[in-house]
Amino acid sequence: MKIVIQRVKRASCSINQNIVSEIQQGLLLLVGIEDADTEQDVVYAVRKIANMRIFSDEQGKMNLSVKDIPDGAILSISQFTLFAETKKGNRPSFIKAGKPEYAKALYEKFNQAMAAEIQTAVGIFGADMQISLENDGPVTLILETKDGRGI
Repeated sequence: MKIVIQRVKRASCSINQNIVSEIQQGLLLLVGIEDADTEQDVVYAVRKIANMRIFSDEQGKMNLSVKDIPDGAILSISQFTLFAETKKGNRPSFIKAGKPEYAKALYEKFNQAMAAEIQTAVGIFGADMQISLENDGPVTLILETKDGRGI
């Protein structure tokens, strides 16, 4: 799994100009899945993200997780383009991205596991989505997993 984590003051997902999900303060996750990913990767990613201390405490230090902030939430968006191969030519290849059926099933497991930890809103897998966000910081991190151990 490859996940871009953005700390946000607010974020929303729209399809055809209709908002389908939104959050206030929390994390926007762009979630990419490849066929080699497993449920162990899901467990690892959820644990890391839910407990990652990237929100400021009273002293201004990044000491709080999304679970520690008032009304903290997750907006999870599927993002197969994170596995784009861009070394050859000018058109990205997405051959490394997970096959849609497998990726969708694992993405749904990821979202269910995340929702067990914290309020989680989601986009629509495979849809043409428009994502709006207000970065907070900005703080942007990339998490990559490999069989639940991280890279």
